[in-house]
Amino acid sequence: MSQAMIRAENVTKIYRRGGEKLVVLDELTLEIEQSGFCALMGPSGSGKTTLLNLVGGLDAADSGRVLVGGTDIGALRGSALSSWRARHVGFVFQGFNLIPVLTAYENVLLPLSLTPLGKKERHEHALHALEVVGLADRAKHRPSQLSGGQEQRVAIARAIVSDPEVILADEPTGDLDRAAAERILQLLTKLNGEFQKTILMVTHDPFAAEFAKQTINLNKGKLGSVEMRATASPAALGTEA
Repeated sequence: MSQAMIRAENVTKIYRRGGEKLVVLDELTLEIEQSGFCALMGPSGSGKTTLLNLVGGLDAADSGRVLVGGTDIGALRGSALSSWRARHVGFVFQGFNLIPVLTAYENVLLPLSLTPLGKKERHEHALHALEVVGLADRAKHRPSQLSGGQEQRVAIARAIVSDPEVILADEPTGDLDRAAAERILQLLTKLNGEFQKTILMVTHDPFAAEFAKQTINLNKGKLGSVEMRATASPAALGTEA
């Protein structure tokens, strides 16, 4: 039986705007198994991205605990948190967030500057990550020379270059057309199935959610419905829908 890779225990997150208190996550408890692929859905303001940020150590809960791979990340501070994040979590965003003056290879190489790897190892890791996403032949291209789908594949290569256990994806297909989005979702499916990455993906798109093994719906910071799938969608398997 799979162990939980991501566990939220009675997590509350509150933002304050002036004198107003906004409860974004309200004593939320959930878990995602090791090598799971979970789509996180819900209306705007339901706490999806906030939860993603807590899991990635980009924000801290006001109460409760978030554990990733058994590590209570709320107990980490400063350089310890940065080092943990660089080693264990890869981030993929809707807007790609590539540095325009750098090549695809140089963008992918960047996260490795936070690791103890030597120059030769960093070079090998970056090239391998580009090979995994099918862009080894675009290593010297800058973002402006790539399509939107290719830019997102570079962003995914950057996310996996340090071989993290967890990939956090925030609307990774939001800026892509249907064909490019499907290729990205198939790539995430490959990373989950072949490379055993645990993936937590925020999405508003039911088509994207069909690629996940599990869909969790949030509503006003609370856990709503949870749907498990026995098989991936036909598109995720590379067959005709």
